[in-house]
Amino acid sequence: MQADLLLNVQSKLGEGPLWDERENVLYWVDILGCALHRYNPATDNHDTFDVGQHVGTVILDDEGKILLAVQDGFARFDSTTETLTMLADVEADNDNIRFNDGKADPAGRFWAGTLAYDGTPHAGTLYCLDTDGIVSIKERDVTISNGIVWSTDHQTMYYIDSPTGVIYAYDYDKDTGDISNQKIVIKVPPSMGAPDGMAIDSHNQLWVAHWGYGAVVCWCPTTGEPMQEITVPATQVTACAFGGDDLKTLYITTARTGLSNDDLQEQPLAGGLFVAQTNDEGTLTYRYRG
Repeated sequence: MQADLLLNVQSKLGEGPLWDERENVLYWVDILGCALHRYNPATDNHDTFDVGQHVGTVILDDEGKILLAVQDGFARFDSTTETLTMLADVEADNDNIRFNDGKADPAGRFWAGTLAYDGTPHAGTLYCLDTDGIVSIKERDVTISNGIVWSTDHQTMYYIDSPTGVIYAYDYDKDTGDISNQKIVIKVPPSMGAPDGMAIDSHNQLWVAHWGYGAVVCWCPTTGEPMQEITVPATQVTACAFGGDDLKTLYITTARTGLSNDDLQEQPLAGGLFVAQTNDEGTLTYRYRG
């Protein structure tokens, strides 16, 4: 299967696609471009908002308002005024750390992790902003915190620390937000790049963006085997999300960062937003309830 270009936005580091099923629009971020994007497939209208600092991911709350994980922590964002209001300055004292990928969990908490700008191993942390506004640490010694999703029965959380080349599963307690019993369910061969952002479908298959490989791969966490592959005409594939009326449209973000001038000549669409029609139904994205 081949993904098609939807928008040639040339993001420095596109990430965090999120489908809003109420408004039927897609959000995503350009981390290094300090931008939030919103696209309406029905009208072809594309809006870009200046966040003012590096932005790792976007989620929505129950009222449809925007929350972001930005360089220093968790924040709310008013797209009308382009105003950022910090909720938790978790990493404000560390200039070498920024937030990266994240999502809301089934109970409405906001999870997001960090990484070091200079690539220092194990300098990152996986945080959780609870609905009462309290931030807790869920995992330490992370290098590049990335994809995170929950199974449809709310019993399992899947998580990626990209340089490890594996996808972890945890027992997840929806009531408390506790995770335990970490185990490896998928090992990505080095020849397939590094696992990055991911989505989960209604059958609990994991759709994983493979950085450096130019594809989204659907993995079965039960067998640990790849099920299908969607090729993308850009090697730095970062994340994906299901959307559309039937949740069978897969939106895919990519990046230009890390590519040489020669690479960009060969990949002129790098950094674009891509789309692929699948036969698999995705799941609705959870919302923050704080």
